[in-house]
Amino acid sequence: MAFYGWMLSQCQSIETPLQVQLQNGIRVLDVRLAVVEGRLVAYHGIYPEKTPFQIILSTVFTFLTAPPSSRETIVMSVKQEDYATTPLPIFSRLVREEFITGLGGLDMLFLENRIPKLGEVRGKIVLLSRFGGNGAEWEHGLEGLGIHPMIWPDSEKDGFSWECKDVHVRVHDWCVDIAVAYAEFLSIFNNPLLMRRYAIPSFLYIPEKVSIATKFLLPPASENKNRTLSIVYTSAASFPFAAPKTVALGFGWPKIGLGVEGINSRVGKWLLDAFSQPGANVNEKTCRYRMNEPRLRGWLLADFYDLPEHSLVDLLVECNFRGCNSEEEG
Repeated sequence: MAFYGWMLSQCQSIETPLQVQLQNGIRVLDVRLAVVEGRLVAYHGIYPEKTPFQIILSTVFTFLTAPPSSRETIVMSVKQEDYATTPLPIFSRLVREEFITGLGGLDMLFLENRIPKLGEVRGKIVLLSRFGGNGAEWEHGLEGLGIHPMIWPDSEKDGFSWECKDVHVRVHDWCVDIAVAYAEFLSIFNNPLLMRRYAIPSFLYIPEKVSIATKFLLPPASENKNRTLSIVYTSAASFPFAAPKTVALGFGWPKIGLGVEGINSRVGKWLLDAFSQPGANVNEKTCRYRMNEPRLRGWLLADFYDLPEHSLVDLLVECNFRGCNSEEEG
């Protein structure tokens, strides 16, 4: 929902508003909010993104109740951006109130603190709550806030994990908090050597970012008895040498060695390479699982997802048909 903010905060093109994203196949939404005059409005860091939360909910409700898409599922990550000025309980209460008063009310939500099977949540919003304090404002407390991670380290380069009931959740979120990035951008005029130790320092680190992020899409090497869910953020930013758009799309003419290839293109090539490996076939009629197929699973969140050339989403959707197992997919 970050359509504004120029090089500092913009992460999506204004040509792809939410309703277009949903039609294009986007099913995981990163919604970041702040309180403005008692109502929740989309924010990215300190920059206002103008869209009221009610408009977001209305757009998703319309999509999930339309006949062609009524069996779809939307994962909605909600994060508080104004924690420095709005107490956690007030923000949490406002989120619940706006869900209640929005189209569909709480009935549209899956609020259990577990990873559901797809068949359980068709036509619903699965809430991923990156807010909530102690959950006192919600029925059932922290068990009624949807999927609720108890930890979320700030831009941990090698990722982190937690257990959500019987599912091992792995997260790659090596990026940078946009509010701090903006503060650093202003600070470089006083201290040009200022650099966050964990933020992607510049566009030169794009290959390393892609290498780490794509590993999270592969099945874990360890013998974990629990199912695994990977949540991968391909977004990253640091100023002044790695604006969100630069990181996502690159710049110049990298094919002839005059520029840098962006994350989106690199991830697309990685997926194509995975699909072309020996045994990478799929029987779309039976959806039969083959042990030697690349089984790429997870939730991937990308900046400027439709670029280059609308290719990334189609490749990610194709992953659903590779190595699929009807008993697990729900």
